Amino acid sequence: MQKLIIFSAPSGSGKTTVVKHLLTTMSDKMAFSVSATTRKPRPGEENGREYWFLSNEDFERKVENGEFLEHEEVYAGILYGTLWSEIHKIWDQNKAVVFDVDVQGGLSLKRRFKEDALAIFLRPPSVDVLLDRLRKRSTEVEHHLQERIAKANHELSFESRYDTVVVNDVLEETFEKCEALVNGFLNT
Repeated sequence: MQKLIIFSAPSGSGKTTVVKHLLTTMSDKMAFSVSATTRKPRPGEENGREYWFLSNEDFERKVENGEFLEHEEVYAGILYGTLWSEIHKIWDQNKAVVFDVDVQGGLSLKRRFKEDALAIFLRPPSVDVLLDRLRKRSTEVEHHLQERIAKANHELSFESRYDTVVVNDVLEETFEKCEALVNGFLNT
């Protein structure tokens, strides 16, 4: 099985929560691809668990060496990417690769893998709900929140390019919808 399941969403839309749920309930069918980034770890994050935290120099060297499946500058000066080594490790276990990636990375993966990839766009019920969720995180100062909201509005304009859109309003319902979508895709 060399399939991909792609989740993209504006920051604060709940994609990490949904992906963690799916990985818990469907661990025999899929595994998470840990992305690389040049951003600094947040409190509690661990290298190799949430992300591979790389210096800009290490990231650029890996780009030059062709070690990335895809990479993007998601925020000014902050790079994210998917390492081929992560993909092959999961495929070698006969599992689908699950991605929790930004919109540009998700679309890049979908273009490359076409029918072997299921691209799910997870959206908040509204931008106001998204802003409230981001404020409750207490990880951002106000001007960063405004940057994230501006980026979210931009990202929402790409949702129609995904295979399906799931509105994350009631979390349990979102879990059920995503489980059904993923099972349907993996059983084809």
